[in-house]
Amino acid sequence: MNFKDYYSVLGVPKNTAEKDIKSAYRKLARKWHPDANLKNPKEAEEKFKEISEAYEVLGDPEKRKKYDVLGPNWQQAAQQAEQQRRYRTNINGEEFEFDLGGEGAPTGFSDFFETFFSGVGRRQTAQAPRGPGRARRGQDLETTIDLTLRDIYEGGTKAVSLQIEDICPRCHGTGTEDGHLCPQCHGTGRVVLTKRFEVSIPRGIGDGQRIRLAGQGGAGINGGPNGDLYLIVQLQDDPTYKRKGDDLYVDLPVSIYDLLLGGDVNVPTLSGQVAMTIPAGTQNNRLLRLSGRGIPKVKGKGSGDQYVRLIGQLPQNLSDKEKKLFKELAALRNGKGS
Repeated sequence: MNFKDYYSVLGVPKNTAEKDIKSAYRKLARKWHPDANLKNPKEAEEKFKEISEAYEVLGDPEKRKKYDVLGPNWQQAAQQAEQQRRYRTNINGEEFEFDLGGEGAPTGFSDFFETFFSGVGRRQTAQAPRGPGRARRGQDLETTIDLTLRDIYEGGTKAVSLQIEDICPRCHGTGTEDGHLCPQCHGTGRVVLTKRFEVSIPRGIGDGQRIRLAGQGGAGINGGPNGDLYLIVQLQDDPTYKRKGDDLYVDLPVSIYDLLLGGDVNVPTLSGQVAMTIPAGTQNNRLLRLSGRGIPKVKGKGSGDQYVRLIGQLPQNLSDKEKKLFKELAALRNGKGS
């Protein structure tokens, strides 16, 4: 990350009045606007971005104050900010490491700007009113939540601890305190906060669907409402069941005698063991349906079905008597028996 000398970019001394900074910006903007430099539009575009970035900071009293406070300490503040932006979080009892990255969508401004000034008095549009007193809604935040098939089947609440980036509560996002860099956020205006949530899991929610926690996202600015927190469901693989929509599929090993002669077997379901009758003469790999034993439907009543694939198991380590009997059966099937 390189320090940006915004005063040099606009060609003004550090003690320049605000109106003179605005005047310098307008003069340079007219000179380097891409529409006025058709012979070398790429160079003009880069120069115009640099000028705009400098004015974005020096033309805003809050940002300019913070920029002047950074001064020679900017490198130390940048290192501390980078360390802060790497964090570990606990999700469902497992530790993960994340990089918070920048705030919001890319702006075309430098990393230096995004690290220290993107959260301070940003103009929402070119025509939007400027000033620190304007109330703005906090950012919507998004992360993932790992759920098991049983979590989805049973629903209910689940405790989740997350570390999320938010407005610094000490400096209220300005990055400065009493004319110095804020010691809590190191000038970024943002900190990592640990929050614990009791998440309500809708029964039957699908992989990739989102759970919305209203008002639990980024803090509002200047009294604006908080954003929302969205948890994207990631369904963990289950060793027993496969889910397809609201239906479940399970493989059930059975003996060849059950397939040949029929019989009753116990089938595992998410609600417990269920008795199922195998018709005599059932082919290997046939699917049998257990109505209503699948996943509850999120919208509407009832549940999906569970399909049971019958996997015939051949007997092993046959005795001499068993081998003799199977040979007799084979002879009967081939028309050689009596």
